[in-house]
Amino acid sequence: MTTIYDVARRSGVSPATVSRVLSGRRNVDAELSEKVRAAVAELGYRPNGVARNLRKASTNLWAVVISDIENPFFTSLVRGLEDVAQTEGYHVVLCNSDEDAAKEAAYASAVLTEQMAGVVISPTSTAEGVQQLADAKIPMVLIDRRVDGVEADTVLVDNEHGATEGVKHLIDGGYQRIACITGPRRVSTAMDRLAGYRAALRTGGIRYNKDLVRHADFREAGGYAAMESLLELGEPPEALFAANNLMTVGALECLAKKALRAPDDIAVVGFDDIPWADLVVPSLTTVAQPTYELGRTAGLLLKDRIASPGRPPSTVTLRTELHIRATSAPRT
Repeated sequence: MTTIYDVARRSGVSPATVSRVLSGRRNVDAELSEKVRAAVAELGYRPNGVARNLRKASTNLWAVVISDIENPFFTSLVRGLEDVAQTEGYHVVLCNSDEDAAKEAAYASAVLTEQMAGVVISPTSTAEGVQQLADAKIPMVLIDRRVDGVEADTVLVDNEHGATEGVKHLIDGGYQRIACITGPRRVSTAMDRLAGYRAALRTGGIRYNKDLVRHADFREAGGYAAMESLLELGEPPEALFAANNLMTVGALECLAKKALRAPDDIAVVGFDDIPWADLVVPSLTTVAQPTYELGRTAGLLLKDRIASPGRPPSTVTLRTELHIRATSAPRT
């Protein structure tokens, strides 16, 4: 079986240099790197990952645990994280908790069993896996949501400010009876966006009405059911703020099925941009998050945490941007 020493002899460098090249480190001369890679290809060498991990007590793998793999919000986020990981010589393993606490805990156990170098996680509402990882002191970064009682590096957006901007835009357009579909009560993101909705009403001199608020599950079906419930009110809303992209899609599906249109029958603003928001007719007004930057920032924080495990945890909060399109046109 070909060993790292065979590769070193063939390429005329030290075994340590071969190791640095194969781990993706960039502090090796380009000519030497090319010689090493040529020797690896010629000899058919494959690194012994098990032995390497035993020596290092960790792998060169980062886990990213997302709460819903069907949500396009996570696509760009994971890309941002992966770009940092590749630069630093790590590989990313994608895990989907599906908003299921048991699956999250199972993935947390796998991270520990496989001795992964670190984890970026979007917690479920109970955050069982997050607590498991925190107790094991694994390098960890939380994304999108806070977890009470857990001190960890965290990357968020200013959810309350983004929601306030979206609802204020509706108020400025002449809408008064504005509904809100938000997420589960135990999820910080949902409650922050609800707080932003309430703040905008307060500033606009509109009394908060709990009958116009629905808590759903951040999924299309939840958005559909919540919109249907709001339309059954004796006095339906004039406008809707939906607190994530999938619930916005569900609400729009409900309106379409009932032959209602935005903004003619009800204006709509959704939180999270959607790739096709500009393409649908009418185009969809959204509060956009810097998703790629969320992932990239999480990767940089994880890299720094691995290098300096004792430093105090930090929280980075990124800004949102309101993209005004046709579904929130002013009242006529």
